[in-house]
Amino acid sequence: MFKKNVGSVDRVVRIVVGLALIAGYFLNGGGAYSWLYLLGIIPLATGLIGSCPPYALLGINTCKTK
Repeated sequence: MFKKNVGSVDRVVRIVVGLALIAGYFLNGGGAYSWLYLLGIIPLATGLIGSCPPYALLGINTCKTK
């Protein structure tokens, strides 16, 4: 469905950052702006899927070519 444009190191970083932000939401759920931690869903999803729409728009590809 989506063209893969996120490399392996980029994917790992996105998944770790996404999980850390989501964990921050559950650990600090009572703060005024704690809902911003839920933005971690975006890097988590792009890391798991391996495709990033802004990368496609900008013509960036971090995948190694074969």
